Amino acid sequence: MKLPIIRQFYQNQTPANLEATLEVLESFSEFRNVSEEDLNVAGELITNICGALEVHANVNNGMSEKDALNSFAQKVMGSIDK
Repeated sequence: MKLPIIRQFYQNQTPANLEATLEVLESFSEFRNVSEEDLNVAGELITNICGALEVHANVNNGMSEKDALNSFAQKVMGSIDK
């Protein structure tokens, strides 16, 4: 998870574009001949895209961009600590 990338995706892509890209990456990651390195890259991109989608949703619900980004980061960090 990289907040600058999530911010970039949030600011420059629509939720529809992000969801379409997410579907492609998920499909790619299910292909059995994908290398571990490629899976790691796809997983990182999926996490960042999910973060951007969550930021879009939180901003649409009235949260500031900064607070939405920080909220997602805390959510991810909290799940890692568990």
